[in-house]
Amino acid sequence: MKVYLVGGAVRDELLGRPVAERDWVVVGATPQQMLDAGYRRVGRDFPVFLHPETTEEYALARTERKTGPGYRGFEVSFSPDVTLEDDLRRRDLTINAMARAADGALIDPCGGRADLEARRLRHVSEAFDEDPVRILRVARFLARYEPLGFRIAPETLGRMRAMVAAGEADALVPERAWQETAKALAEPAPAAWLRALRECGALARIFPELDALWGVPQPEKWHPEVDTGLHMELVMLAAAALTPEPRIRFAALMHDLGKGRTPRSQWPRHIGHEQSGARLAAELCARLRVPADHRELAVLAARWHGLVHRAGELRPRTLLELLESCDAFRRPERFRELLVACEADHRGRGGGLGDLPYPQAALLRDAQERAAAVALTDAERAGLPGEQIGELLRRRRLAALKAA
Repeated sequence: MKVYLVGGAVRDELLGRPVAERDWVVVGATPQQMLDAGYRRVGRDFPVFLHPETTEEYALARTERKTGPGYRGFEVSFSPDVTLEDDLRRRDLTINAMARAADGALIDPCGGRADLEARRLRHVSEAFDEDPVRILRVARFLARYEPLGFRIAPETLGRMRAMVAAGEADALVPERAWQETAKALAEPAPAAWLRALRECGALARIFPELDALWGVPQPEKWHPEVDTGLHMELVMLAAAALTPEPRIRFAALMHDLGKGRTPRSQWPRHIGHEQSGARLAAELCARLRVPADHRELAVLAARWHGLVHRAGELRPRTLLELLESCDAFRRPERFRELLVACEADHRGRGGGLGDLPYPQAALLRDAQERAAAVALTDAERAGLPGEQIGELLRRRRLAALKAA
């Protein structure tokens, strides 16, 4: 039995980055030998074991053979005869196909170190084409490493395009598509993930509502970049600079979906796109089984970002209606997250407009705090039914906003 450190730990060590977790490959062992040594089996489709002390993952060296469409259509083979090189060659990218031996020697049969130095994301072999999840993984790795100068190798991008054309992206199950999306949105450059998916055609298959935004014009006065798709790339850049929270970044990504449904006869105006966008965001989230907290914030951003942008022009009554519609009194933290997503929309514009101040956020935070501070005494509530208590509280909140 021989044990090797593999994958991301080796890659990040060579890049001089912190190693978040360590994965191991075991060569020359059987599942029973692992169990006898005290390891706990957790893998469902192939043998993965947790170390009895460190709980790090140890997987038996394995090979895979494509047997059907999608990422579940594989026959996995593992035995003491599978070599380390066999295991490494089944991996997605060369930079993920390196290992460290117990004596510190680097095992690099696929040229991963050279690709690290060249800042290149390159597939290992033709087996790359067999797993559609790898399309999403490459885009996610670009979102992580583009700030370091990485690019997708042209031949790998070509394979991604061919996989999409062959229908492999259509075989992705919603849970796995969302899992990779959530990880990508947490990376330093989610705009790179968006571009990569669009360049290979996967965006149109997984997020057709988003893909529809490219080529749709907006008024140049407010959007010098004009193209709504380009605006979305700029919004992702801005969101990444404003917050590390994937939930807020996702809401910013979803905010303008309605513009993809505007009739051409109305271009470049997009009257009512907030309402249609909220519906599309809800439908997309249902299809991909997006978690409720992400869905709720995304629908709020789509529905109310236009009114948030006009906060300085709103009458107190409209301001209160906005706060109530966003459930800002019961969910103040979520309302503040909405304001960050709206600021990302504001800053995701060309021509220097994105550098302008965004006082709307401070104005609305102040309005929410002032209105939320209003309270009724027990004496004022006494004898009143719930509906009248609510109306009295609403009048007091409106008075507080007028006074401000």
